Amino acid sequence: MNRKRIYIAYTGGTIGMKQSSRGYVPVAGYLTKTVVQNAEFTRDEMPLFDIHEYCPLIDSSDMSPSHWQLIADDIKSKYHDYDGFVVLHGTDTMAYTASALSFMLENLTKPVIVTGSQIPLSQLRSDGQVNLLNAMYLAANYPIAEVSLFFNNQLFRGNRATKAHADGFDAFASPNLPPLAQSGINIQLIEGRLSPYVDQALRVTPITPQPIGVLYLYPGISVEMIKTLLNSDIKALILLSFGVGNAPQDPDFLTALKNACDRGIVIVNLTQCIKGQVNMGGYATGNALLNCGVISGYDMTVEACLTKLHYLFSQNLELETIRHLMQDNLRGELSR
Repeated sequence: MNRKRIYIAYTGGTIGMKQSSRGYVPVAGYLTKTVVQNAEFTRDEMPLFDIHEYCPLIDSSDMSPSHWQLIADDIKSKYHDYDGFVVLHGTDTMAYTASALSFMLENLTKPVIVTGSQIPLSQLRSDGQVNLLNAMYLAANYPIAEVSLFFNNQLFRGNRATKAHADGFDAFASPNLPPLAQSGINIQLIEGRLSPYVDQALRVTPITPQPIGVLYLYPGISVEMIKTLLNSDIKALILLSFGVGNAPQDPDFLTALKNACDRGIVIVNLTQCIKGQVNMGGYATGNALLNCGVISGYDMTVEACLTKLHYLFSQNLELETIRHLMQDNLRGELSR
């Protein structure tokens, strides 16, 4: 039986760092050396693999849309040579990259799994070995043809994941969708669907940086501050509201939102709650936003909403088309 081939793109992050007098630092070639010298990764049960280390390595805090493009283009260039792909990434913005890739990689027929670790692979008690081993094994033997995120024995849909723990091994959660798969003594498929490899052309939709604002509402928030944000050079605003999508009834606040919508700014209403979804028809305070032209983001994560806006605004689409597509389920990113 031919062993599957996996392409590992090491973009940067804790998993490949080395201990130094200044703390953990990225060192070119160190991750590849660590993996190759670990017998677990070369067992017969494991797929064959090639590792490509990005130069320079990218700290996840420095990730930008241009880096999402770099990763997507890299996968496209290797697409016909490998059976699956693993992207090693820092945890801080991993969910943003996984979400962005889910929209950019269209007609995906092979698994793309984003993972990393909280402790470097070379250190004692590292979670990196378990995460990388499982990601490679799942990519080869449980081909779920979408962008996913593996961490702490759970495979999440990439655009449903969010970082939920700053320093725990259970760093990621998927509040509104069960995991695609659970890795225990056995691999248990939950929401994931195995896909046979088919010959279909991968299409990468280019993403360019877009001016998008994020506003977290709180009691007593200044309307003048909101007006300043809405009058800046933004194309869209993610409004993180209370509960099921409620916001203050201040007439000046609502007028500012309506004027912004009328000027062509796309305002998407997301809940501040970790779990659940926006229902602007449930209360008068939410219905007022609907009447201003604000659209629902349902149960999307902030990461999915932000990257979806980047994806849509990067294309030559009519404004109403963007508003419509933001409320459509394009890659499993929302429940309707």
